[in-house]
Amino acid sequence: MTAMLEQQATELDELIQEEKRLVAIEIFKEAWLTAKTEGIETEILAESAVYTAMSELVSHFGEQNTADFIKTLDKQLAHGDFTANKTIQ
Repeated sequence: MTAMLEQQATELDELIQEEKRLVAIEIFKEAWLTAKTEGIETEILAESAVYTAMSELVSHFGEQNTADFIKTLDKQLAHGDFTANKTIQ
């Protein structure tokens, strides 16, 4: 019974983390749109977002862990994980 409760707790934690990710994405999308309406170009926004994200990751996890994380992004990009509105066939 304990294993079942632990699995349910893990699944609930995963759902909560996914919901937080979705909320965070929506917040960033709103901020991005606001900046665009203020006349800030996409390239400047992207560079600022990446710089801010990398700075936060290094601050919280260190340079090596951040570098290891960055290495995983290439595979995600190649897989299309960052493509908006992609269709799955």
